[in-house]
Amino acid sequence: MQTILITMGDPGGLGPELLVRLFLERSACSITNRYLLLGPESALRTHLGTGEVCWERLECPEEIRDAGPGLYLFEPPELNALICPLGEPSVAGGQCAGVSLEWAVRLLKDGLAQGLCTCPLNKAMLQEAGFDFPGHTEFLAERLGVGRDNVCMHLGGPVLRVSLATTHPPLRKVADLITPERILRCLHLTRDYLQALGVQGPVAVCGVNPHAGESGKIGWEEVEIIAPALEMARAQGLDVAGPLPGDTAFYFAAQGRYAAVLAMYHDQGLAPLKLLHFSDAVNVTLGLPYPRTSPDHGTGYDITGTGQAGLDSLRAALDMVERLVSVRAQGN
Repeated sequence: MQTILITMGDPGGLGPELLVRLFLERSACSITNRYLLLGPESALRTHLGTGEVCWERLECPEEIRDAGPGLYLFEPPELNALICPLGEPSVAGGQCAGVSLEWAVRLLKDGLAQGLCTCPLNKAMLQEAGFDFPGHTEFLAERLGVGRDNVCMHLGGPVLRVSLATTHPPLRKVADLITPERILRCLHLTRDYLQALGVQGPVAVCGVNPHAGESGKIGWEEVEIIAPALEMARAQGLDVAGPLPGDTAFYFAAQGRYAAVLAMYHDQGLAPLKLLHFSDAVNVTLGLPYPRTSPDHGTGYDITGTGQAGLDSLRAALDMVERLVSVRAQGN
């Protein structure tokens, strides 16, 4: 039996609502692991309606060691007096998200949990609250001692899997951030992830320029950076293809030719991914010392509390983190 941490993200967004709905539909006998929610209990109760409380509150997170399978809640004491408005961004919401993440890191390091699933937060409010990170990926990489340059953001659904060479920089800075070392690291992490899932096949690598640079006529990055990196990758035993034009690589990946795609920047990879998997994609941070997943959607303030948001992405994120934790346990 494993312990999975779940942070609520911004309590004013969809996280608490989706968690309540998901666990209310799961019978107690179907839960085989321990889930520990981190965040304010009041945010969960807002969405409970007439349903019975489906979690057990812990006053001390260490109590999870002796707990049986089920859903538990720890409310960090720093959050007791915070009020987060429902359905809108707030600095209090960013504070809740950041504090919950800090506790998640602490509990993982202390060996109290084996994996983490994070619900959506508001990046601007996270920063306004004093947590100077672009998002979950960078926050966890720094706090878990890996460093931002040693992780890879990956998103996937049943058909398409996409890794990103860069995460959240402005587009004008992307080309300067792409290095052979970065590409190689992402390819190795992607290969390891595919192996954990039992998926075989080459990884397609996109160029950064239109038409993958047209042999240097529309940019030099493919010739001088990406192609040499792929030669090194092949020499290290990696099965890779490219550099390929971004406007065709995803089509062939969706047809099954490639096991995954390495995109050079955020929207190059996530636009096609969300076209196919808008409601069921999972965000995975590759390279962390613990499995971490997240549903691939935002805070959804405009539909929070309406019951309109689908559960598929959160359900898939929880299933994936459990799967990765299990694979890691078997490997040990």
